[in-house]
Amino acid sequence: MKLNIRPKAEPEVNLTSLIDVVLLLLIFFMVSTSFVKQSQIAIRLPEAEASPSTEEVPEQVDVMITEQGTYLVNGRELVNSRPETIRNALRRVSGGDFTLPLTISADANARHQYVVTAMDVAGRLGFVQINIATVNDPVQP
Repeated sequence: MKLNIRPKAEPEVNLTSLIDVVLLLLIFFMVSTSFVKQSQIAIRLPEAEASPSTEEVPEQVDVMITEQGTYLVNGRELVNSRPETIRNALRRVSGGDFTLPLTISADANARHQYVVTAMDVAGRLGFVQINIATVNDPVQP
């Protein structure tokens, strides 16, 4: 008995259907993707100068508030705590230059209203650089 030996056939892989499916998925995702423009915040970064600046530290206005609600403007106590008195003191100390930095520091036990009053008066005068200072208590044993 004579058996015929057939040559082994090489298997063929047909990639046409696979390529069709991949292209259809690509088109689907391209069409269904929405491009959302995220809102951006404009940030003005500081720029370095070629030579170090030797400018003096600008003058600033300090407003201190005690626990009892007494206001001190640049270390001088005010007669009363009415907004008109605070306004006049800030005008006198700043000399009308409302671009000076203003720092408000208050006692930890001072009422919040005292700080808000100082910020309101400074804002109405036109101060744009208002800082609030905090003081850390020393560590107690």
